[in-house]
Amino acid sequence: MNRIQIVFILLLYFFLSFFPIYAKESIQSKEVTFSNGKLTLHGVLYKPKGTGPFPAVLYNHGSAPGMLNSQASDLLGPLYASHGWVFFMPYRRGQGLSSSQGPYIMDEVEKARKIGGKKAMSATMVRLLTTEHLSDQLAALTWLKKASFVQANRIAVAGNSFGGIETVLGAANGAYCAAIDASGGAQTWKDLPEIQAIMIEAVHNSKVPIFFFQAQNDYDLAPSHVLSFEMKKAGKKFQVKIYPPFGDTAKKGHSFAYLGNSIWANDVFTFLKKYCGK
Repeated sequence: MNRIQIVFILLLYFFLSFFPIYAKESIQSKEVTFSNGKLTLHGVLYKPKGTGPFPAVLYNHGSAPGMLNSQASDLLGPLYASHGWVFFMPYRRGQGLSSSQGPYIMDEVEKARKIGGKKAMSATMVRLLTTEHLSDQLAALTWLKKASFVQANRIAVAGNSFGGIETVLGAANGAYCAAIDASGGAQTWKDLPEIQAIMIEAVHNSKVPIFFFQAQNDYDLAPSHVLSFEMKKAGKKFQVKIYPPFGDTAKKGHSFAYLGNSIWANDVFTFLKKYCGK
């Protein structure tokens, strides 16, 4: 056995000996509860190491059923925490950990479609996103602001897909420092002008700068282009970026909001640092 082999074995032994320590120090999620009126809602929380207080991001999940949205929190929670941000993904009524607190939004939308067609479907979607689900988001924000480990004046809002719509609504209604909209409305924009209308109104009324981003092969790039243009007309601060295609389908392009985090992370954290302070 030569000297190089001996050194390699010693280094390997050293790494394997200490790996359990590193594993224990990995950032873990915590389930928390918060109230919205009579509802007891649940969320997933990731905290950076230390006592804080830290800046935080409230992340609005998409419309996926069951616990599928945990894929986003599993990837994004550790990412934000490793950059010194608390990550909080509240589950809105009827979804994920809060599934017992109301009907699932897509079940209600589909029921409306069967009864009254596209017009009824659109009206139901708009009503739920702008009332009950926005209310759940703002209740989560209230809880987050009261947390001792959070800097209440440095809370950003972010989200993907349906959660991107909620993020834009939150930017107009919540006391945030910045907003990150990833693919909000990309699956509904073309067919539902009512969704376009509420998002355009929200960006006109936004209290904070918004960063819009999508992958080139997402379902529809119009939301990012139109909403950023509307913010420009309204004299609001914004940033928009369309990244190269992610995967080979529109579905994969849509998942860029969380699966492509290594690509967009630097841009997002630069934006947050600029508008939420150091």
